[in-house]
Amino acid sequence: MAKQRILVVGGGFGGVKAALELSRSSKVAVTLLSDRSVFRYYPTSYHTATGGAHSNAALSLDALFGDTDVRIVKGTATTIDRKAKSVITEDKQVLFYDQLVLGLGVVTNYFGIEGLQEYSYGVKSLDDIDELKRHLHDQIEDERQPDLNYVIIGAGPTGIELAGSLPGYLKEIMANHGVRRRAIHIDLIEAAPRLLPRMPKDTSRAVKRRLKRLGVKLYVGQAVQGQTADALMVNGKPISSHTVIWTAGVTNHPFFKANNFVMMGRGKVATDIFLQAEDNIFVIGDNANTPFSGMAQTALYDGKFVAENILRALDGKDMRGYQPKRPVSVIPAGPQWAAVNYGKLRIYGKLGWLLREAGDIAGYADYQPWWKVPGQWFTEFEEDHLCKICAAANA
Repeated sequence: MAKQRILVVGGGFGGVKAALELSRSSKVAVTLLSDRSVFRYYPTSYHTATGGAHSNAALSLDALFGDTDVRIVKGTATTIDRKAKSVITEDKQVLFYDQLVLGLGVVTNYFGIEGLQEYSYGVKSLDDIDELKRHLHDQIEDERQPDLNYVIIGAGPTGIELAGSLPGYLKEIMANHGVRRRAIHIDLIEAAPRLLPRMPKDTSRAVKRRLKRLGVKLYVGQAVQGQTADALMVNGKPISSHTVIWTAGVTNHPFFKANNFVMMGRGKVATDIFLQAEDNIFVIGDNANTPFSGMAQTALYDGKFVAENILRALDGKDMRGYQPKRPVSVIPAGPQWAAVNYGKLRIYGKLGWLLREAGDIAGYADYQPWWKVPGQWFTEFEEDHLCKICAAANA
C-alpha cells in the first residue's frame, strides 16, 4: 500500500511539531517545506538580539529531523493547485500531497506608517537581529556615546522583553569599547491604553512597575505617525533617535488571501472543528482563527493535534474535535524577573524567571530527544559578538 503523502508548509512551531509527530508513522511520507534552513525559537529572540548566540534561538532543521525520514525542501510557497493537490513554490518547485498542513506564521505589518520600513530595526529574523546588533555596536564605537533615545514600538511580549534586556547590553558594549558610562534612555511606545493589552490588567500593572524601576520611559495610548532618519513622530511630537525597533505589528501570511481561503476576524483563516480549512487542508498556529492563535504554545499544540488526527483517520478511527488550550504566559522583563500568567495564577519576580527557564527546557524537549536538551539550554550562556572588540573582551 502506497504511503500517504503529507506536505507540511512552514518550519515554525506548528509545522515542525506536526512533521515530527507524523514521522513516527510508517504509513506516511512527510515533506516539510520551509523558507529557511533553521527552526526559529522565538521566545529567546530578545536574548539573541542583546548579545546572545544564534544557536539559542535557531535550531537546524537538518539536525532536528536527522533521525527521521522527513524530506526537507527549501522554498517559499506561493500557490495551491487544489485540483492537482499540489503546492507551487516561488522557484517553481511542485510538491504533491494527499494531506496538506499549513503553518506559515505571520509577516511584519507597518500599518502603512511612513518611514518605518525604511528606518526602523526588527528582531523577527536572524538577519534583522544581526543588523540591529551591528548598528548598536557601530553607533557607540563611532560616536563614543549611546543614542539620545532607544525607542521600542510595541508593548507586547517581545517589546517588553527587549526593553528589559537592552539597557544591560548597551552598558556592556560601552564598557567593552572603553566609552565612559552615560545614562541610557529606553522609550517603549504602545498604541493601546496599557502595556500587554491582550493580557489581564493586573499583569500589565506589574510589568509597568518593573519597567519603570528599570528606567524605561513608557508611552501608552500614543500613536506613531511616521519616522525619518533622525526622529520618530509620536502624537505630533518628535522623539530624536537613530535606533527605533519595531515589534508592534504582524499580519497573517499573504499566502492565504492570495489563494482564496475564507478569512475571519483578525485576518485569520476559517477552520472547522478539526482545523480543516477545506477537505485535506489543515491550517494551524498563527494562521488559524482559534481563541489563542498567535502564541507559540498554541502552534505547538495545533501541530500535534492535527498530526494525531491525520494518523487516526489513516487507522480508520474518527478524528477528535479541537479543544482550545489556554497557554501559560511567561514574560521576562529585565535580569532574573518575569511575569507568569495562567488563568488566575500570577507569579512575578525571580520565581517567574526560574519558571521561564524551566519553560524553555520543556520547549526544547518538545522538538529534540531529551539527551540533546541540556546542550541546547546551555546555549543561553553563549554569546555572538559581531564586533571584534567585544569578542576579545569576552574571550
